[in-house]
Amino acid sequence: MTVYNFSAGPAILPKSVLKKAQEELLDYQGSQLSVMEMSHRSSLYESIINEAEQRLRQLMAIPENYHVLFLQGGASLQFSMLPLNLAKGKKALYVNTGAWAKKAIAAAQTIDGVEVEVIASSKDENFNYVPKITRDMVDQDAAYLHITTNETIGGIAFNKIPDAGDVPIVADMSSNILSNDYKVTDFGVIYAGAQKNIGPSGLTVVIIRDDLLNDEPIFAPMLDYRIHTENKSMYNTPATYGIYIAKLVFEWLEEQGGVAGILAKNQEKAQLLYDAIDASDIFTSPVVKEDRSINNIPFVTGNDDWDKEFNKRALEAGMLNLKGHRSVGGMRASLYNAFPKEGVEALVALMQKFEEEKAGK
Repeated sequence: MTVYNFSAGPAILPKSVLKKAQEELLDYQGSQLSVMEMSHRSSLYESIINEAEQRLRQLMAIPENYHVLFLQGGASLQFSMLPLNLAKGKKALYVNTGAWAKKAIAAAQTIDGVEVEVIASSKDENFNYVPKITRDMVDQDAAYLHITTNETIGGIAFNKIPDAGDVPIVADMSSNILSNDYKVTDFGVIYAGAQKNIGPSGLTVVIIRDDLLNDEPIFAPMLDYRIHTENKSMYNTPATYGIYIAKLVFEWLEEQGGVAGILAKNQEKAQLLYDAIDASDIFTSPVVKEDRSINNIPFVTGNDDWDKEFNKRALEAGMLNLKGHRSVGGMRASLYNAFPKEGVEALVALMQKFEEEKAGK
């Protein structure tokens, strides 16, 4: 039985990447060392982290006036680092689109000296759409406008980045980085946990424009973007193995045709599933069509017993981690870059068979 991993994160990695890592596990390039036991100060490891950065820069067309940081603490640590570094004594604007946006807002509200304003929210419809943001809604004196480009739980996505005028847009891009053709120059800061499209958990990627680096030191050096940029992600021991895996994933992405190539594949996979949902008499998507995510696709039957039965049947068929988040229920298919089209086809076939059995009931 073929197993398909629909996990929202940590998520599926390309098999060729895992095989390469397996081959090099005990002896990286003839060094007789595993990357896991290699000094991060060694020239051999420096070549790994430098190559990882350069490949990411090429994939995302990151300009020279943006810094690339490989940090730790997940995207959740960025919820606090951002206002600490960018918004002390200022106003920070947020768009509330669901669970992860709410966590970012809550974290910012705990920072003294930061005025947090939620300028738009889709809470009124249980976060099933992206609220429209117009330039006149954005206070041009604000430090930044924070958005969550893809809500992993709710399955909504910013398919168009709002116009914030001169206010830099800060984006939590954890679940759709490298799977959407966003322009880095449309953002002041991009951050993402690695465990969906980049590599294993424990690594966080931050891309920050040079002019947004803080002038005043942060009370905790580990939370200071300027210190991390000056030390080229080496202020402390970085997530060495996670960065190595990220480098391999970036190589794999280049082989797929870069971001444009993988985006086309992701759109095809997502369309297969959305077509099945829209053609169904029992399965529905809770998200408005224009704001649907291609990475995280929630769907329900509207019958809790049927949802439980379908999840059980999927698990028995080798479809792992399809159960929807506890706050939403139903099912959720996470179709990240490495997820195979064959897995979507298997899911659609099971949905059609399940519907045939339930017809008339």
